[in-house]
Amino acid sequence: MKVTFVSEGTYPFAMGGVSVWMDQLIRGMPAYRWDVVTMTVDGAERPVWDLPDNLDQVISMPLWKTDYRRSPRAPGPAFEQAYERFLHMVLTPAVMGAGSAEFLEVLEALFRYAHAGGDLAGALTTNESLTQLMDSWYWNRTDGINLADAITAGHLMGHMLRPLAEPPLRTDLTHVAMNGLSMLVAMVAKWQYGTPIVLSEHGVYLRERYLQYVNEPVSHAVRVLLLSFFRRLAGASYVAADRIAPHSSYNKRWQIHNGADPDRIRIMYNGVDPYDFPLAETEPETPTLVFMGRVDPLKDLHTLIRAFAIVRDKIPDARLSIFGGVPFGNESYKESCAALVAELGLQDSAIFEGRVSSPVDAYHAGHVVMLTSISEGFPYTVVEAMACGRPVVCTNVGGVAEAVADAGFVVPPRDHVAVADAAVRLLKDAALRRRLGAIARGRVLDRFTLRQSLDDYRGVYEELIPVGGGPEAHG
Repeated sequence: MKVTFVSEGTYPFAMGGVSVWMDQLIRGMPAYRWDVVTMTVDGAERPVWDLPDNLDQVISMPLWKTDYRRSPRAPGPAFEQAYERFLHMVLTPAVMGAGSAEFLEVLEALFRYAHAGGDLAGALTTNESLTQLMDSWYWNRTDGINLADAITAGHLMGHMLRPLAEPPLRTDLTHVAMNGLSMLVAMVAKWQYGTPIVLSEHGVYLRERYLQYVNEPVSHAVRVLLLSFFRRLAGASYVAADRIAPHSSYNKRWQIHNGADPDRIRIMYNGVDPYDFPLAETEPETPTLVFMGRVDPLKDLHTLIRAFAIVRDKIPDARLSIFGGVPFGNESYKESCAALVAELGLQDSAIFEGRVSSPVDAYHAGHVVMLTSISEGFPYTVVEAMACGRPVVCTNVGGVAEAVADAGFVVPPRDHVAVADAAVRLLKDAALRRRLGAIARGRVLDRFTLRQSLDDYRGVYEELIPVGGGPEAHG
């Protein structure tokens, strides 16, 4: 079987939980051949992972590289009709899930236009298309859009819809790591070859786009158009997918609410190999809290730092170690975290340790592992820390509560006082730490091992493509 993984900005060009998961599946299923398609910025990215032997090729699909020329010709009636339907659906308020099958048809019409020789990206910024956009906005909304915003929106949509114009992939099965733009690649293969699709969601992609666009430097009109597009795309993706594989029941509830068919959903928990995350036998001498993960606004390190300031007031020799790299584009967020550390006078006790060669070293370096995210799926850092026998303090987002249960403390997101109270309680009570650590290790062994995870995915793949089947297998 040939399986093609599709993701947005992750493996093998970036670290993080999604990349760990993809590498696990490829290495853990050596009988399958794999391709990876990763949506990148401009194609200049370089792999940061050692690639497995059964990974045949990595295809970088740059979304933001400006290498197309705008066609001077009007797009023609085929595009105009499809784009009119596209705009009407995007600009018309709707209940989530309503009209998803129709929007999927609209996307297919744009794909057909592009593969019949049309210039899809260029068509979105012609004078005719800009007029369509402004007219549709006038008829479907009560506010206004100016020409500058229409040009910006058309330009951005041209980049985002770029996968519809790419050659369809020839593979037995497409496994998409997240909803959104990555699903366009899978849709194209399904329209062209009938290739089945497995859709995983680690976090809730649509919710994370809303969180992202709160701070994006775009106008209100452009923000409305893009978020409405993502809303429609999420619903269409649930219709297109043959199996939907959320990483928690939390995600499953979101998916059903947004129109997904419950009969297509299989909850697939992330797993770790317990041998790779041995039980921590000792603790450091200094009371230490540990964060392990990328420096990213979704991790809400500001809340963690503010909580640590309270911890220091109550335990003056406490230390916070923040392990993890800074992804490209997040440099300003790292600077804001460092500024907050300085503002609170924590420079000598809250330390940015940078990327660590082994996450085990990070988990073993502290008494308690912290995660204060505002959005998560089923985070590896929590399960890995639990496998090491470390109690955790986490915010109640995504599947975190399902993972932790009674192996630590789960508190509301953005509540730095609650985070601090839980951390202080654990740092002061060694017996409680030992008890919760033992529960954590046992919970991973019972429910969240890598072997269980691989067996689950293998079962889903073989539901869709029996062993020895599939168009790629037969040439």
